[in-house]
Amino acid sequence: MLVATERDVMQYTAAVDLSLFDYLDTTTRPTTVIYEHGLGFAENLVAADGSIAIRICDETFCKALIKRFGKPIVSTSANISGEPAAPFYASISDAIKNGVDYIVQYRQDDNEPTQPSSIIRWKDGEVDVIR
Repeated sequence: MLVATERDVMQYTAAVDLSLFDYLDTTTRPTTVIYEHGLGFAENLVAADGSIAIRICDETFCKALIKRFGKPIVSTSANISGEPAAPFYASISDAIKNGVDYIVQYRQDDNEPTQPSSIIRWKDGEVDVIR
């Protein structure tokens, strides 16, 4: 899930360790955090153990979209399972582009490679890097 602010994380999770936000301020790569207790999400978005993966979005367009929508949005990598994530728009496979309802006309000419977000779990003030 993508959210716009730390406040959103606290609204959609239970018992957030606030020191996590200090850690996230030090990261240079987008970081998705697995939280133990997701609140108010559709059943198919929450893992069997009740956890939910959330990233606070820093990208200007996405952040504005989330704020305008007024709630978190589902996000996924633009790749077919098992294939590498696309580092920029032009490298997204036609199968994916043809399989969606709409593609926003934004940054499609940008060829600056990006990395997928790192994924972590935060527990008792410690980080466990998943990816």
